[in-house]
Amino acid sequence: MKNEVNEKLVKSCNDALATIKKINIEDYSELSSKLEWCIGSYQHDKNPAGLIEYGTLALKALKQYKSKNPRKVNKKIIENLEKVIGNYSKN
Repeated sequence: MKNEVNEKLVKSCNDALATIKKINIEDYSELSSKLEWCIGSYQHDKNPAGLIEYGTLALKALKQYKSKNPRKVNKKIIENLEKVIGNYSKN
Protein backbone atom coordinates (compact mmCIF):
# COMPACT_ATOMS: atom_id res chain seq x y z
CA MET A 1 0.00 0.00 0.00
CA LYS A 2 2.77 2.42 0.97
CA ASN A 3 4.62 1.82 -2.31
CA GLU A 4 1.44 2.51 -4.32
CA VAL A 5 0.92 5.78 -2.44
CA ASN A 6 4.55 6.74 -3.08
CA GLU A 7 4.22 6.07 -6.81
CA LYS A 8 1.06 8.19 -6.97
CA LEU A 9 2.95 10.91 -5.10
CA VAL A 10 5.75 10.80 -7.67
CA LYS A 11 3.26 10.98 -10.55
CA SER A 12 1.35 13.87 -8.98
CA CYS A 13 4.59 15.75 -8.29
CA ASN A 14 5.70 15.17 -11.89
CA ASP A 15 2.37 16.54 -13.13
CA ALA A 16 2.69 19.57 -10.83
CA LEU A 17 6.27 20.12 -12.02
CA ALA A 18 5.18 20.01 -15.66
CA THR A 19 2.44 22.54 -14.93
CA ILE A 20 4.81 24.86 -13.07
CA LYS A 21 7.26 24.71 -15.97
CA LYS A 22 4.45 25.29 -18.46
CA ILE A 23 3.17 28.45 -16.75
CA ASN A 24 6.81 29.61 -16.67
CA ILE A 25 6.74 32.15 -13.86
CA GLU A 26 10.09 33.28 -12.52
CA ASP A 27 8.82 33.22 -8.92
CA TYR A 28 8.34 29.47 -9.20
CA SER A 29 11.75 28.64 -10.70
CA GLU A 30 13.31 27.71 -7.35
CA LEU A 31 10.29 25.58 -6.42
CA SER A 32 10.47 23.92 -9.81
CA SER A 33 14.14 23.02 -9.49
CA LYS A 34 13.77 21.74 -5.91
CA LEU A 35 10.74 19.64 -6.83
CA GLU A 36 12.62 18.23 -9.79
CA TRP A 37 15.57 17.41 -7.52
CA CYS A 38 13.26 15.70 -4.99
CA ILE A 39 11.71 13.55 -7.72
CA GLY A 40 15.17 12.41 -8.80
CA SER A 41 16.24 11.89 -5.20
CA TYR A 42 13.18 9.73 -4.54
CA GLN A 43 14.06 7.54 -7.51
CA HIS A 44 17.45 6.96 -5.90
CA ASP A 45 16.65 6.50 -2.20
CA LYS A 46 12.85 5.89 -2.11
CA ASN A 47 12.48 8.42 0.74
CA PRO A 48 9.34 10.48 0.02
CA ALA A 49 10.01 13.23 2.61
CA GLY A 50 11.19 15.78 0.01
CA LEU A 51 8.32 14.95 -2.32
CA ILE A 52 5.83 15.57 0.44
CA GLU A 53 7.47 18.84 1.48
CA TYR A 54 7.86 20.28 -2.01
CA GLY A 55 4.67 18.67 -3.28
CA THR A 56 2.83 20.59 -0.56
CA LEU A 57 4.58 23.81 -1.56
CA ALA A 58 3.75 23.16 -5.21
CA LEU A 59 0.12 22.56 -4.27
CA LYS A 60 -0.05 25.91 -2.47
CA ALA A 61 1.64 27.70 -5.36
CA LEU A 62 -0.65 26.14 -7.97
CA LYS A 63 -3.76 26.94 -5.93
CA GLN A 64 -2.63 30.54 -5.53
CA TYR A 65 -1.87 30.84 -9.25
CA LYS A 66 -5.17 29.19 -10.20
CA SER A 67 -7.13 31.64 -8.05
CA LYS A 68 -5.85 34.49 -10.23
CA ASN A 69 -5.68 32.53 -13.51
CA PRO A 70 -8.46 29.93 -13.36
CA ARG A 71 -7.98 28.55 -16.86
CA LYS A 72 -4.20 28.15 -16.73
CA VAL A 73 -4.03 25.28 -14.22
CA ASN A 74 -5.94 22.04 -14.64
CA LYS A 75 -8.16 21.39 -11.62
CA LYS A 76 -7.36 17.67 -11.80
CA ILE A 77 -3.66 18.28 -11.11
CA ILE A 78 -4.50 20.14 -7.92
CA GLU A 79 -7.08 17.54 -6.86
CA ASN A 80 -4.66 14.64 -7.45
CA LEU A 81 -1.90 16.34 -5.49
CA GLU A 82 -4.27 17.12 -2.60
CA LYS A 83 -5.54 13.54 -2.56
CA VAL A 84 -2.15 11.87 -2.61
CA ILE A 85 -0.64 14.18 0.02
CA GLY A 86 -3.73 13.61 2.18
CA ASN A 87 -3.49 9.84 1.70
CA TYR A 88 0.17 9.87 2.61
CA SER A 89 -0.44 11.69 5.87
CA LYS A 90 -3.09 9.08 6.80
CA ASN A 91 -0.60 6.20 6.47
